[in-house]
Amino acid sequence: MAAPVISADPQLDHERRAALRRMRTVAVGLLLLAAVVYLLTLDRDGFLGFVNAGAEASMVGAIADWFAVVALFKHPLGLPVPHTALVPKRKEMFGRGLEEFVGENFMREEVIRTRVLGAQPASKVGDWLAQEANARRVVTEGAELLRLGLERVRDEDVADLVERVLVPRFAEEPISPLAGGLLQELVRDRVHHSVVDLLLDEAHGWLVGNADTFYDVVAERAPWWAPEALNERVIRRLHTEVLAWIEDIRKDPHHRSRVALDELLADLADGLLHDEETIERMERFKQRVLAQPQVPATFVSLWNALRRAFVAALSDPDGEVVRRGVAEVIALGERLQGDPALRDRLDERGASLAVFLVDRYGKELTSVITQTIEQWDGREASRKIELHVGKDLQFIRINGTIVGGLVGVLIHTVAVVAG
Repeated sequence: MAAPVISADPQLDHERRAALRRMRTVAVGLLLLAAVVYLLTLDRDGFLGFVNAGAEASMVGAIADWFAVVALFKHPLGLPVPHTALVPKRKEMFGRGLEEFVGENFMREEVIRTRVLGAQPASKVGDWLAQEANARRVVTEGAELLRLGLERVRDEDVADLVERVLVPRFAEEPISPLAGGLLQELVRDRVHHSVVDLLLDEAHGWLVGNADTFYDVVAERAPWWAPEALNERVIRRLHTEVLAWIEDIRKDPHHRSRVALDELLADLADGLLHDEETIERMERFKQRVLAQPQVPATFVSLWNALRRAFVAALSDPDGEVVRRGVAEVIALGERLQGDPALRDRLDERGASLAVFLVDRYGKELTSVITQTIEQWDGREASRKIELHVGKDLQFIRINGTIVGGLVGVLIHTVAVVAG
């Protein structure tokens, strides 16, 4: 079943239809004028003979061009003359021709690349993003879309993803090389020193502020037969020594305990990378962890915590996330404005991306033309095409009337001179 031709704008169609009627009236008016002049000057000699010949040729030219124009869209006078009503009959051929024309002239690499580079998109994007109102709009709308997306992710989907995809993938993938390489980098860059300092500070603060709790914890494990006074002296001494030991480690970056920890972590990283026994123990540990039934629930809980925090941050238009995002977008725009080399690189990459997309999907895009036209009803498609180009085609009839008249006068002149 043929698909209807949908009008993009009924108001524009109304204006086109009125313009087509006006031009048809002009063309028909010239034909009628030529016919009246022909009848009034019939069988006259002299100057009127030239007028009669011109009027006769004008009628012939007008009628011939009327036939040619009408034959494109329908049968003239409803007569099924061969090679008329070309558009309804051969719309598929026109569709394929238009598809080939667009593909050959608009979907070529040099055309696409030239157009993209000539448009200088990076410069325009930089100028637009450098304005705070535009940057805020980008960040606000992006945050809203991200927030809506996060809110629509269900816990069941996350759990299913963990159980069906992540856990089996982690179970198959050896974790030792990753853990060993990461630990090796951390030790090499001394990243763990900050964690150690933090733990020492927290431990020192807790011991200073919780001496009685420390005493109670240690006293519970003291021998029942030991005198309480002795236990108290020993525990108080132990508390003092632990505090002193922690304080020494805090003050001395080269303390032997720190060095021992560094060596321990370095040996562990090396073992995870090269020692078969260590690697095997790590893999067994990984399997035991992944086999725990609470793993999906833990992932879901962690995901929900992160999602709630992120959604709350995105929902606040004056929050730190949005402010930071706006500042970064403005900074990007200003950088694009002030860095010609960056603009050139982005333009070139944009052009290459456009060429890639055209090469990859250009055929599918242009084939839409043929597929759409093939689905159109022939007569309705003919009316639509005539509505768009018929006004200009009426000039063919007008020109045919005028040129025909001039040619008729010229032929009559030659006949008179020759006679």
